[in-house]
Amino acid sequence: MRTMLQRDGSGRDGRRAAGQLEGEVLGALWAGDGPMSPAEVLEAIGSDVAYVTVLSTLIRLHDRGTVDRDKHGRAHLYRPVRSRAETAATDMRAMLDGGGDHEQVLTRFLDMLPATDQDTLRSLVRRKSTR
Repeated sequence: MRTMLQRDGSGRDGRRAAGQLEGEVLGALWAGDGPMSPAEVLEAIGSDVAYVTVLSTLIRLHDRGTVDRDKHGRAHLYRPVRSRAETAATDMRAMLDGGGDHEQVLTRFLDMLPATDQDTLRSLVRRKSTR
């Protein structure tokens, strides 16, 4: 059964939408200055989530190959495997490969971009085609 979402992305019962906590955890890791402990991640997301929930999320992300970890004393320090930009590009590629008319999807995407981003994209395409 689907849970209705509130404006903050949580369900009626106050739970986060699927993947929201993983996104917050990854965001904290990307914003960090280096590998982080689960306690540091919890502090960075500034949430009402339990420590064990953050730890479980980090373990799940590690099992999927999204984050890497190193033993540090009795605990682990976690770091993302890919940068935020690499992850976004991979997600965009997956959405494009998900089917549909590529030209239409790309056109809609371009229509959503501000003019400065469109200019940047044109410049990148020109630069890439001259190689």
